[in-house]
Amino acid sequence: MTSAAELRAVDVRCSAMDLGISGKRAAVAASSGGLGLGVARALAAAGCRVAMNGRDPDRLADAVAGIDGAVAIPGDVGTEAGATDFVRAAADQLGGIDILVTNAGGPPAGTFATTPLTAYAEALELNLLSSVAMCHAAVPAMREQRWGRVVAITSISVRQPIGDLILSNTARAGLTGFLKTLALEVAADGVTVNSLQPGLHATDRLQALGGGLERMAQSVPTRSLGDPDDFGRIAAFLCSESARFVTGTALPVDGGSHRGLQ
Repeated sequence: MTSAAELRAVDVRCSAMDLGISGKRAAVAASSGGLGLGVARALAAAGCRVAMNGRDPDRLADAVAGIDGAVAIPGDVGTEAGATDFVRAAADQLGGIDILVTNAGGPPAGTFATTPLTAYAEALELNLLSSVAMCHAAVPAMREQRWGRVVAITSISVRQPIGDLILSNTARAGLTGFLKTLALEVAADGVTVNSLQPGLHATDRLQALGGGLERMAQSVPTRSLGDPDDFGRIAAFLCSESARFVTGTALPVDGGSHRGLQ
């Protein structure tokens, strides 16, 4: 049986693994909390210089204070203009962008019957067009330098639509189609494009949806919610040199909640 001390030693060795991205410049959208913050922490731990973003300047400042060398870029990346401005500001402050992590909050809950047609345009801008805008602002320079990483945080709802979240289900599925197409177009330029599909993680967004975190945890095969910092380390690996042959993938990170074979 493996002792607790041996497990801790393995964890230390894994956390110290060189991902080959030390010194790379990373822009992480919507990273003042939740999964975005977990990704920012992981990339910083791998030696990246990180530009972080959030709508609340005070909350963002608190998040940045906990990460050495990180810079704060307040703003709303849920709009095309805000998303573009974030990437441009990050490139200015970092001297360029090697790694882009797209992310945004989720639209309101609702079903087909309760969601008006007018709500779809805003949801598509939030969870589809904002990420497209970030890619337009960052990817051309990555292609020119022949190295780049794009990781989009989407949702397990792309594979298995979630009840009462029709707007999120619709917009994120569209984003996944865009990302797959982009991956094929830029692969020969040394740029990889992947997405992570989180299930239930212990975040403020999940708590805001209601239903009780403990009850939600029991619905996951692992009987636990995901840890944003663990999620961040998976994202950091996709940005690594070792993952240069991984592109066009959409990886579930959901504790086994998705029941399909694909």
